[in-house]
Amino acid sequence: MLSWKLAIRYFLHRPSSWLAVLAVALCSFIVVVVLTVMNGLAADFKQKNHLYVGDCILTTNSLVGFPEDPNWIALLQSQPFIEAVSPSIFGVGLITQAGADWNIAVQFLGIDPVRHSAVTGFGQSLYYRKNQPHLAFVPEYAPHEAGCVIGIDLAGISRTSQGQYIHSSRPIPIRIILSSFPLTARGALARGGTDLVSSKTYYLADTSHTGIPQIDGNMIYLPLKEARLLTGMDSPFPRISSIHIRFKSSIPLQQGVEQVRQLWTAYLKKQKNHPYFNLFESVRVQSWLENRRSRIVAIEKEQTMLILLFLMLGIITVFIVFVIFYMLVGHKSKDIGILKSIGTPKLKIAQVFLNFAAIIGIFGALLGSAVGCLFLIYINSIENWLFEHWNFQLWDRSIYAIGEIPNQIEADFLLAVGISAVAACLLGALAPAVQAARKQAVEVLRVSQV
Repeated sequence: MLSWKLAIRYFLHRPSSWLAVLAVALCSFIVVVVLTVMNGLAADFKQKNHLYVGDCILTTNSLVGFPEDPNWIALLQSQPFIEAVSPSIFGVGLITQAGADWNIAVQFLGIDPVRHSAVTGFGQSLYYRKNQPHLAFVPEYAPHEAGCVIGIDLAGISRTSQGQYIHSSRPIPIRIILSSFPLTARGALARGGTDLVSSKTYYLADTSHTGIPQIDGNMIYLPLKEARLLTGMDSPFPRISSIHIRFKSSIPLQQGVEQVRQLWTAYLKKQKNHPYFNLFESVRVQSWLENRRSRIVAIEKEQTMLILLFLMLGIITVFIVFVIFYMLVGHKSKDIGILKSIGTPKLKIAQVFLNFAAIIGIFGALLGSAVGCLFLIYINSIENWLFEHWNFQLWDRSIYAIGEIPNQIEADFLLAVGISAVAACLLGALAPAVQAARKQAVEVLRVSQV
């Protein structure tokens, strides 16, 4: 009890202790604010990629795809752990308009919009036909013509400085010509001469906003049948590029993926005699995280770099606490000598300074975390005010695919910050505390002779 009373006394009567509290509070504030925002951005980006792919995907990098077997898809749909299944066809091509002298390289995805929306977030990504995927490819102004859905950035929808897309009340009548090179199952061009390219005219039916810049700025969605014709996957037998799968909500991701892998392995054994078995061999069973790893890894590296920077910030905090306690031990030599002279154990002497350090860490962490939480609650309001009065934004919303700044505060994270702050203070005070405990009373209380 004596160690805590002395620690509290030192804390209240030493101005330098408040400097240490402010240093810890500042570090805690920076960590809470920056990592909360960064973790929120990372979680949001991962969620968008999850919605784009589904829980699991059977896919191949080959542009010729692999044979579509209705029996295999039916087998997947019959599994009790699977909620929905959606085949898709991926292709690359060029778009232009009649009479235009330009063209743009694009990617396109052939899907059944209803089935695909049951697996992914496609239906939610639509603007005019949101959550009405059965109407996704029906142009409102030309209902009997072939329609397509275009990524919102590829469609050229302008954005405000606050990141909001400016849509017209109805889809703009846009007609595009999409061309692609159909391939055989062997990977050769399916046609020759003047009939080398497959082209078809499509009308804009809707736009899709997934929140993934690489997708929204480069993707066109078509009916599955149309994509099959453009890519040549209709001959000599129907082929697909991927199968997207959604698990029941109660099924853990890795467990579901492993069960699909086992089913696929068993299915492959039955296809050994298939004339195009090599196409099956190129298929991989992946979780959404594995499939989108190359897109997600960049933001994860940024998270890692931030953590390393904050570790360096923690080292600075340790050094500040060390200097303050080193000075404190020097100024409190007489107190230490008195405690030694009345038989106070070394451990109790060290405990006084370690308790003092713990108090600094607790107060600093509480102060920094409280101010950080308050700042996060109002961070979007603050940014809006700065934009209105000073034209300043942390991220230019006309460039970055960011809505509001993430500010969701997690109790576990705050607890980790608090524990880390206290640990840093204890580490900084450890050496001075040991030095104080090792002092000898006779040396500390010795009076110089005049």
